[in-house]
Amino acid sequence: MAFLLTVLLLAAGVLSCTEAQEAYSKLSEPYRKGVNLALQQLNNHSAMKNHFLFFKSLDNSDVDFGYGKSHFYHNFYLKVTKCARGTVNPNPTKCPFRNDRPLLDCVACYNTYNEDIEPDPKPYIHCIHKPSLKPEVKKKRRDHCDGMNHFAGGGVLMAQKSP
Repeated sequence: MAFLLTVLLLAAGVLSCTEAQEAYSKLSEPYRKGVNLALQQLNNHSAMKNHFLFFKSLDNSDVDFGYGKSHFYHNFYLKVTKCARGTVNPNPTKCPFRNDRPLLDCVACYNTYNEDIEPDPKPYIHCIHKPSLKPEVKKKRRDHCDGMNHFAGGGVLMAQKSP
């Protein structure tokens, strides 16, 4: 009986990982780039002992300024895996999610030009353990991202008068 329960739990864990990676692959390229930026920062942080992977999207939006310029906002969960930090190309069967750690609630907002993340303004990445996320932190993150949501050159073209 215990063996059967163990097999069922393992199968559920692999299925959960597979579903999460499928959700990641369904993200459009600009949103994947933001998730990758957050994962890179997190997985390179010396305090982290385990590898993290994308778990699911909560909210996202984008503004197209035209001329190849866009602004992206993405709120998503990352989840810790059983693999060590720095694991290269982890797959769901070898790197299952751990269920004994809280999810990380992350926000990534950044501007792009021709789908490449622009260095200025610097992309904003903020991750916090889900139980620690308070309404004032949510507001601060959203306000910061909204402040990045502008394209300084956009008004110049629109301000010109035709002869």
